[in-house]
Amino acid sequence: MYPREAKLVFKNYPLPNHAYARPAALAALAAHNQGKFWEYHEKLFENATVLNDSKFQEFAAQLGLNIEKFNKDRSSPALQSIIDRDVNEAKRIGIRGIPAVFVNGKPVLERSPRAFQAAIDKELEMKGR
Repeated sequence: MYPREAKLVFKNYPLPNHAYARPAALAALAAHNQGKFWEYHEKLFENATVLNDSKFQEFAAQLGLNIEKFNKDRSSPALQSIIDRDVNEAKRIGIRGIPAVFVNGKPVLERSPRAFQAAIDKELEMKGR
C-alpha cells in the first residue's frame, strides 16, 4: 500500500520462556540468508506448538533451502549477534511482549490493518506528503 513511503523492519525478540524461540529466530535468519525469510517465518507461526530441531530441518527442506548452508548459518555467531542486538534494543525501549509495532518510532497499540494505515497516514501527513 505504501511501497515508496514506508519500509517494514522486522526485529527479533525470542521470548525466554519458549524453549524454541531463539532457535526458531536463528532458523528464520538462516533462511533469510537464502532469500526465504518470510516463507520460513510463516511456517514457524503455522507450526508454533510443535517446533523442534527436526521441524526446522523439515521446513528448510520444504522450502528448497541448501540444508548444509542452513545448518551452518543457524550456528553462526553473526546471526546470534543480530538477535542479541535486537533483544537489547527491545529491552532498552521498554518492549515487554510481542508483537510490538511502531510507526516512525511511535507504538501502535491497536494491531489491525486499519490502525497501521491510520498511523502511517498520520506520519505522512505530518511530513507533508
